[in-house]
Formats: sequence, structure tokens, C-alpha cells
Amino acid sequence: MRIRKYDFNYSRRSFMEKVATGAGAGVLAPLWPTIANSADDISKAYPDELLSIEMYTKGKIKPGDVITKDNVEAVKDLLEPITYQQVVKHGRRINIVQSNKDVTKLFNATYLEKTLANKGRAKVGPDGNIWTDGDTSKPWIGGLPFPDATDGFQTQANLTLNWGRHDYSQYAIPTYSLNPDGEVGYRHELVWCELNTTVRNDGTVFQGMNDKLRLQSVFFTAPNDTKGSSFLSVWYYDQRKFPDLYGYFPAFKRVRQFPTNQRFEPLVPGVTFFLSDAWAAGDPILTWGNYKIVKRGPMLGAVSGFYNWAGGKHPTWDQTVHGGGKGKTFYDTWMELIPETILFSAEPTGYPRAPVGRKEVYVDARNMMFPSQVTYDRRGSIWKQFEPGFGQFKNDKAEVLDANGKPDWSWIYCHTHDIQSGRMSRFRHEKGLPSGYKSKYAMEGEDVYNKFLTPSAMARLGS
Repeated sequence: MRIRKYDFNYSRRSFMEKVATGAGAGVLAPLWPTIANSADDISKAYPDELLSIEMYTKGKIKPGDVITKDNVEAVKDLLEPITYQQVVKHGRRINIVQSNKDVTKLFNATYLEKTLANKGRAKVGPDGNIWTDGDTSKPWIGGLPFPDATDGFQTQANLTLNWGRHDYSQYAIPTYSLNPDGEVGYRHELVWCELNTTVRNDGTVFQGMNDKLRLQSVFFTAPNDTKGSSFLSVWYYDQRKFPDLYGYFPAFKRVRQFPTNQRFEPLVPGVTFFLSDAWAAGDPILTWGNYKIVKRGPMLGAVSGFYNWAGGKHPTWDQTVHGGGKGKTFYDTWMELIPETILFSAEPTGYPRAPVGRKEVYVDARNMMFPSQVTYDRRGSIWKQFEPGFGQFKNDKAEVLDANGKPDWSWIYCHTHDIQSGRMSRFRHEKGLPSGYKSKYAMEGEDVYNKFLTPSAMARLGS
């Protein structure tokens, strides 16, 4: 039987061939040259059935539909395994929207510009680290180092070197941790700060810290029993080195340094989130290993801020919830058909006592950000999901603009579902907290380093 070159299964065969040969993104044309030539339209890179959920499912699902246990089988192959379980067993609903063809809506503008300007200049040195033009005295100068990633290491590097894709990010986060019965067991309020010292959009090195990658802190502002608890991670540029981890607990009234393996434990009681989970890149790249691209193909993901961001609809950007035993387990989310995701796996080779056996990370080839991560325990059993939503802060009611007057972009919500214990932590990126801390995406003239990102700052915040 003669196989037509562009029949309905052409994309599937193309993706299988790419995994086998290590080719880059795109089916009908290479993705990133298409983006460089016409960033507002990627339709030339993919056939229609990868940009239309209605065509992909042969009319079974269309934009405006809601995925429930009654129709989820039509999109089972587009969901990672824990999301599928959530729909089938826990009453999760997923709203379907039209696929986005405009890549500029999947980035903050400065980071996309930096990616296109520096494409091809990232080189892996003999030490395994990523250098500009191969010069081991020059840390990566910004943007995605490998926008057209062809292996698991490159894909992980895109996630790790600049988590939030801003030089400084500060997130106000209410967190709800639910018991197996679906009732909220813990509610926390926290502030998460990220300052890149290298790999910056402005092309500078912060205060001469060439040997560092980032400074990242988290401190809790509520409830009273965890208020004042704070943690600081100091990341080295050398991805073979473990971050220095400091913590402050008000009960002990001192800052102490923690061992590296505590990156695989909850920060405070009740939550299912580990430091290692952050951005699917919570540990240095070279402390994990056995990177491997497992699969390429389409997937459903929450990547549209127009629908998922609640700016203008709620004063703090809060979102409605549903599902689980008490109707409180999942945020209402809107997902689209992503034409190509990269699924890669990795193992924590630098952590002999890590409870994680491996992780599988799903990455959107259009912006190299992850719609989901699934971790497995050391026995190989499926364990935890880390699912975020992303998007520009722009909808039909409000928008948040960057310094250049363009819509800003970031994460919007996260689900961290431990299916072995039945516990879920969900958290929102909100406008601000009752404590007065607000989300922002630049330093705005504030001395954030001394205020939030030193060991003495941890003690001061705790007291």
C-alpha cells in the first residue's frame, strides 16, 4: 500500500523520526527560522491538524468545549497521565480554547528579542557548562541558549538558566494545600523572589557576580505558625555545584545552612512542593543526568493568559476552583492544543538519597516552557505532578505592561498533586498579599538584593 506523504498520520511519523535523528522543531518547516522570519505566525511550520483541536480529534472536541470524564478519551493522548487521572477520578474539568499561532504572545517581549538576537551563540564547554561563543570566561548572555533544542540537556538548559525570563521577579503567592478528602488543610501566604546575576536580559552582570547564576528566596507571611520562615538559595553559574541553601525559622532565631538533599522535602508542613520542583529546573543541570528525549508530539497545555489570567476580573487575580471531594481541588483552567511538545526524562544522579527516581518534563517547542512535569519515585511508580499555567498579563478587561509598554508574561497558577498520598497544593500568582507585598517583574529602583536576597535579609524578614 502506498503511504501518502501528507496524510493525517504524517505528523506522527515526522515526530518519531525527529526523536530518532535528533532533529529540531517543526513539521512542514523548521520552527525557529519560521519564527525569526515571521514571529507572529507559525502556521507555516505545522499542518492544520496540529493547530486545530477540532481537526485533530476529527470533530469530537472543539474550542468552547469542556473536557470531562465523559469525553476525555478523545484527548487522552494529549494529556500527561496525572491530568488524565484528575479528569477521570477527581472531577477535573478542562476548558478548551483555540490554538495560538502568534509566538509573541508566549513570551515577555524582551526575552524573545534576546533569544532571536543571540541564537546560535551558546556553546557547551569542556566542563559541561554553557558559554557564549564557547568562551569559558563569558557566561551566557541571555535569551534561550538552545531555542531549537535537539536533546534533553539543551531542553533542560532552556528551563534552568533564567527561570522567570526576567532579570528580577517577585511573586505574591497564596497557597492552598488540600487533604486527600479535598478539604483545605493548610493555607499559606508567601513571597518568592528571583534575581539573575548572569544570563540577564539587560546584558549586565549583577554587582560583578560572574560566578553566580541567581539568588532566589522565599519567605512566608501567613499564617502565624509559619510567618517569618524564610529560605535563600545561592546558585553558582557552574552547574556542577550545588546551591548554598540557607533557612531561618523564628522559633530558633538564627539562620542555618541546610544540606543539599533537603531540596526534596516540603519547605513547610503540609505543602507538596519541593525546591527541586521549581520551574521543572529546581536543581543545577549537571547534578542530574541521563537526559533523554522520549517523545515529540502535540499536547494540551494552559499557555493562554487571555483566559487563565484573572486581571480585571478579580481584584487580586484570584481564580475559581472546582473538583475533588469538596469542589476545591483544581483551578478552572483553559488549555489549547500545543502543536509540538518535547517530552524528556532525567535522573537525579548527584543526589544518592533523593526520593525521586526520574522526572519526565513536557516542554512547549514554541517557547521552551513546560506545561507539566511528572516525577516517579525510586521504585519507578508515578508520584507527583507539577502543572503550571502561563501567559501574558492581557485580556479583554486589563493588562500589565513592561517597561517598553508591551504586555508582560509569567506563570499564572500551579497544581502540585501527589497522587500517592492524595494531597494537592495549588497556588496562584496574585497581584498582592494582605501583608503588603506585591508581584513585580523588575527591581524598580528598589535594593532587592539587601532586602530579600542575603542571609541577613532572611533573619530580618523572619523577625
